[in-house]
Amino acid sequence: MPARASQAQNDLVSPDRNAQQAWAANDADLLAALDASTEGLTQEQAQARLARDGPNTLRPQRRATAMRIFAGQFKSPLVLILVFAAAVSLITRDWADASIVLAIIVASALLGFSQEYRASRAVEQLLARISPRARVLRDGQELTVPADTVVLGDVLLLSAGNLVPADARVLEADDFFVNQAMLTGENFPAEKRPGVVAAAATAVARTNCVFMGTNVRSGMARLLVTATGDRTLYGAIAARLALRSPETEFERGIRRFGQLLTQLMTLLVLAIFALNVWRSRSVVESLLFAVAIAVGLAPELLPAIISITLARGSRRLATLGVLVRRLAAIENLGSMDVLCTDKTGTLTLGEVSLQQALAPAGQTSARVLELAFVNASLQTGLVNPLDEALVATAAVDVGRYEKTEEIPYDFVRKRLSIAVREDDTRDLLITKGALDPVLSVCATMRGGEVERPIDADARASIGALADGWMSRGVRVLGVATRRLARRASYGSADESRMCFEGFLLFVDPPKPDAGEAIDQLRRLGVALKIITGDSRQVALHTAEAVGLHVEQVLTGAQVRDMRDEALWQQAGTTTIFAEVDPNQKERIIVALRRTGHVVGYLGDGINDAPALHAADVGISVDNAVDVARETADIVLLEHSLTLLREGIEEGRRVFANTLKYVYTTSSANFGNMLSMAAVSAVLPFLPLLPKQILLNNFLSDIPAMALAGDRVDPERVERPHRWSVRSIRDFMVVFGLISSAFDALTFALLWFVLRAAPDEFRTAWFVESLVTELVILLVVRTHRPIWASAPSRALWASTLAVAAAAVALPWTPWVAQAFGFVPLPPVVLAALAAITLLYTLANESAKRRFFARATRDAAF
Repeated sequence: MPARASQAQNDLVSPDRNAQQAWAANDADLLAALDASTEGLTQEQAQARLARDGPNTLRPQRRATAMRIFAGQFKSPLVLILVFAAAVSLITRDWADASIVLAIIVASALLGFSQEYRASRAVEQLLARISPRARVLRDGQELTVPADTVVLGDVLLLSAGNLVPADARVLEADDFFVNQAMLTGENFPAEKRPGVVAAAATAVARTNCVFMGTNVRSGMARLLVTATGDRTLYGAIAARLALRSPETEFERGIRRFGQLLTQLMTLLVLAIFALNVWRSRSVVESLLFAVAIAVGLAPELLPAIISITLARGSRRLATLGVLVRRLAAIENLGSMDVLCTDKTGTLTLGEVSLQQALAPAGQTSARVLELAFVNASLQTGLVNPLDEALVATAAVDVGRYEKTEEIPYDFVRKRLSIAVREDDTRDLLITKGALDPVLSVCATMRGGEVERPIDADARASIGALADGWMSRGVRVLGVATRRLARRASYGSADESRMCFEGFLLFVDPPKPDAGEAIDQLRRLGVALKIITGDSRQVALHTAEAVGLHVEQVLTGAQVRDMRDEALWQQAGTTTIFAEVDPNQKERIIVALRRTGHVVGYLGDGINDAPALHAADVGISVDNAVDVARETADIVLLEHSLTLLREGIEEGRRVFANTLKYVYTTSSANFGNMLSMAAVSAVLPFLPLLPKQILLNNFLSDIPAMALAGDRVDPERVERPHRWSVRSIRDFMVVFGLISSAFDALTFALLWFVLRAAPDEFRTAWFVESLVTELVILLVVRTHRPIWASAPSRALWASTLAVAAAAVALPWTPWVAQAFGFVPLPPVVLAALAAITLLYTLANESAKRRFFARATRDAAF
């Protein structure tokens, strides 16, 4: 790259020093400084700049390579504790124990790596399918490329609905308006146009620049990229903030559960170590025993189980047509109990058609149709179904109309105006939009070839006609005109003293399967709420057509007049929110969340982005505008409630399988480790050697990995479930104490009845502890009786294999010698089998009572 261009990167696009020069320089100087042209870079230039500057992301994305994932297995504090234990053994020259501990560490790492690596690759492939894209000019040709490959000097092509992938300077623009509120706080879209602004201009005043992360509201433009990645304005802000995705409810529950077990583990380990030292046992042996207890108690596989379960869930969802952009949202999808959505495309076919174009008195009007067609054809904002229906229906030669100006649509005015040349001195302003906002700027109405004032009776007559159509589910727009003396530009203030030309009637039939989908959601415990900009009457008709029971309707005007506290009270019992604007959508979502609901929002338009961001789980569709799709957590390949219902069920399966591991860890592990700690205070020897505890823990982890793909009982997906640390704590106490009781029975049998020697005692305790942990895994994985719910093949096979290994290991000479096992007499094996059977029956009985009492707790 020429030295001049290299210097230009420092002088023109560095946001921390002289970034003002990028908007203060003229186009020619800027293009020359960046060694770029209006026809774009060559592919070779783009590749060289990408290699030099790195990807266009806020943080360099470090790919999860095999080595990085394997190394990550050793970052766990528990693994570091084991490494410390191995080091202590080496220092004391206990080579055998040190080798065994290190072997277990490596084996555990390989077990976790094999699962996480496959999960990581699967997630990468899925995310690549929905990664953001950008249109650029390369070698003079328009190309669509991944947004993270946009480089300095690229020529961007942006249009309505696009996300802005980098900071850029406007070269050409046509009615180009950008929503940059996320950076500047502006309430309305800002118009961007070519030109030069002052070097000291603030972000708001940089009318010739667009910024990464903002989105195009209307129009189109050709732009020159002046900064990428963390060198953008957004990147400079992000660098000063600890940017991190909000913690989901499930993540918060996992964190609190981990804190609970960590506290218990710390207290137990300190007590065990102190007690054994007090009993004059070896400090090293006491330390290793306490460390082994800590590892046995801790849920060290929980992060891996969550990652694997989420990755498998995302793969299964992808086969259904549901792509997950943020894995943690899967649990929220399953926990969702309220779904908010617009009706178009969800409850209706989304195939809008123009029914009629009518004069104010209700008769067919070719003039209204032609005016509406011109407005729809010449507007440069986001293409919408209403304009598409107009263009598809009418056949008007727009070539004889010369557009002179556009006043873009916004969600406050709810109308759009196009100015066309009428003669040498005058323009005709054609306005189309929601009926009431159009009527509010009209002073006259068309009556044949003449205009006459709109009086109260005329307004009442127009309103009565519209109400009749809307009550039948017809969407009604208004069309108005005004002749103006030609000026250089027009604004919304010119939308006044207009002539009402007539009505446009549109229909969008309900989906045949919408009623069934709503019933299925209702059976899953998900309430559907409609949030729409359409009129109250149209929304009510659609709800009636698809069989949605309506408790209450609130309009945007009513929501605007409500205090937040009042909306919190009303939102839960309201089925339809009609005539709302985008900010009100967001406020409604927040109100529902404030009252304890887990809220999903399904949207695909520019105006849906705030609500998608505010929801617990934002859901969009593959053909949505960029800003909606990139804001969403979940992307549907088809606009379908049935597809979403399948996603909800899969989310609940993921949730259930994650909790199965939590149940196992919080019951058997806790009970076994507590028993071992107690028994160590009574016996003249340790009930298990540290290496035996670690082997027990490693073997029990093998079937636990299979929980990620386990079957889930149908009733577990019939209603949403919520995380509850209190309920899990109660579960841990009840089932942990049962485990400890049977451990005490085993202790009494071995010590007082069979008079087992230390090695025989430890071998029997090892077998009993491992087998009962496998039993509890099979018991608590289902609310049904253990024999009435079949586990997956992988879980069943791994459980049987580990159980067989537990019995066979003492008979394997080299393993028995390494770990201190001895073959068990038949009487001991028979006694252990009887205890295991009694343990299974006791847990089954306790499970039935516990879950019956806890049915109102969402965690179960």
